[in-house]
This record gives sequence, structure tokens and C-alpha cells, in this order.
Amino acid sequence: MKPIRVLIVDDSASVRAALTEIIEGEPGMEVMGTAQNPYFAAERMRDEVPDVIICDIEMPRMDGITFVQKLMSQRPLPVIICSSLAEAGSRTAMQALEAGAVEVIAKPKMGTPQFLLESRMRIADAIRAAAQARPRARSPQRTDLGVQPKLTADAVLPPSNGRPLTVTTDKIVVIGASTGGTEALRQVLEPLPANVPGIAIVQHMPAGFTAAFARRLDSLCAIEVREAQTGDRLMPGLALIAPGNSHLLLQRSGAQYHVEVRDGPLVTRHRPSVDVLFRSAARSAGANALGIIMTGMGDDGAKGMLEMRQAKAHTIGQDEASCIVYGMPKEAMKLGAVEHEMPLSKIPAEIVRFAG
Repeated sequence: MKPIRVLIVDDSASVRAALTEIIEGEPGMEVMGTAQNPYFAAERMRDEVPDVIICDIEMPRMDGITFVQKLMSQRPLPVIICSSLAEAGSRTAMQALEAGAVEVIAKPKMGTPQFLLESRMRIADAIRAAAQARPRARSPQRTDLGVQPKLTADAVLPPSNGRPLTVTTDKIVVIGASTGGTEALRQVLEPLPANVPGIAIVQHMPAGFTAAFARRLDSLCAIEVREAQTGDRLMPGLALIAPGNSHLLLQRSGAQYHVEVRDGPLVTRHRPSVDVLFRSAARSAGANALGIIMTGMGDDGAKGMLEMRQAKAHTIGQDEASCIVYGMPKEAMKLGAVEHEMPLSKIPAEIVRFAG
């Protein structure tokens, strides 16, 4: 099998070196070349087209967002934004995703061995996901740290005791997405009326970006959208998004639902993990819940959705044609966890219908 060829575009020599070391240390990947800015990248691509581009945002001569916009309007390629933007700059990262970037990841930096391992894993997983992505044209506008085991939701939340829950409480919706999910979530949430059931969301994103992402959706939607905090009540007309680098769990107190934001290990290589959210929904909501799994690489959410279906919840998978990456929904389908598969455009109406 041919390796995934990556072009690195960053004005920092140290960042280019760090990314090169990570990529060259992963099986099935190679660095096709590096460039200091988008102009040098364009010259490099005249000779050879990469499978994936990793690009900074703040660069001389042309910023990363403009570069992404030009690529998406002329020759769509999978682009990963690799940025050190903090909370104050997250709006810029949201603009990059809206321009067509398939993923935003944090730049590698020094830290504990565990941090370095997780950083390497996230970068490698982002590249593999991007290599499978099918970006659409837009209008212009391995190491000595060892291998970490792939944990299941058991690492955060024990399995359900199997006792069925009665359909007496408010209905809720839980959604999981990864690569391509930022735009997919906008398309699902924007048409929803303000009286839909409460929604809990896991979108694989790094810490510091989810609050800005939630604010962006809140400005576009009739429902309220915000980053989740422990103790938030999940009410009709409200969508809560898991903070980057934290798991999100649904809890029930009497007839009311609330959420818990919890630390913990990576589950199916992610934190937040869709499997954790879906398992908590199976335990706390049962048949009162609707689970939706959307575009993304890997299998996070597949087992959790199966637990939801076994608990009599309703489940939906996004179909292959409308996915940027048909990975997570495909794995859920293989397990028999998906009750109905449908295009992204039909999911909002199904949420409304579920609400009754």
C-alpha cells in the first residue's frame, strides 16, 4: 500500500522539524516536502500533489485561511490546520474550518511523556482521517514512548446493569462526530426549531477550540448552543458541546437530565469520546434517547451506539454519500447499532419527528 504523502507548510523551522519527525516515525506515512509559506507550497505542488497538507494559520505573505480558500476553490485537497492558537484566537480556527479545512490540531510542544504520546497520536490520526476525506469545492471566500492501548468506555464509565428504563422522562438527543463534523453539525443544528429536545454533542476537537465553535453555532441557530459544564441541565432548546480534552457524560436526576464533564484516559484514542457519551445515554435515558453518529474517522461511538440500541434507544447513522469520512457511521453499521441510515440533509427532520 502506498504511504500517505504529507506536505508541511509552516514558517517555523522547529515546527517543520517536529512534524517531520512525528510523520516519518509513523508506519504508512512520509513527508513529501516542507514549505515556509503557501507560495513555496504552490511551487512544490507543481511537481507533485500531496495526499494531505498540514498548514499553519499565521504565516508571512499569505495566511493559512486564504491558502485553504484558494485550494478549495481551485483544487480541493485535505488540509489540516496545525495551530498554537489559544482561546483568544479560536475564532480564526473556526474560519479555517468554514473555509474547508478538515481538522484543527494543536502544534506539538514539550510536555510530559503522556502529553507527547497523545500529541503524536492525535497528529497521526488526523493525517489518516484527512487522507480518507473527500473535500468538496468551495466558492472563494512511532516512538520510544511506546504504544498506548486503545481503551474502551470502561475506562471512564462501567457498563450498564442492563435494567430497562421506563419512557417517563424528557427525550434527549446525543450526537457524535469527528472529521468533517464541524460543518455537518452546523447543517444539523441550524434548521432546528427552538423547542427540540436537549442535545449533548461530542465533536473531536482540541481544548481551546470548542468554546469558540459553540459560540459560532449559537450565533447561527434558533436553539442555544454552548460549551458544557458539569451540572448543566439538558433542557429543550439547548445543545451542549463537550469541552476539548474532557469526556462528556449524561446523568439523570429524577425526571431531569444534566451533564458531567469528566477527565480520564483517552477512549478509542479520543478525549472527549463518543463511546463515553453514548454509553452514558444508554444508562441514563434508554428509550428516551436518540443517538446520531456522523462523519469521522475510526470507530469511536460504534460500541456506545450499540449499547444505546440495546437499551431501546433510537439510532441514526449518516450515510456514506454525505460523509466527509465514512468511518464512524460505517463501523456502527457493521455492529448493527444503526437503526436508520440517512443523508445529512434529512437528520434535522428526524430529530423534530423524534421530539413528537
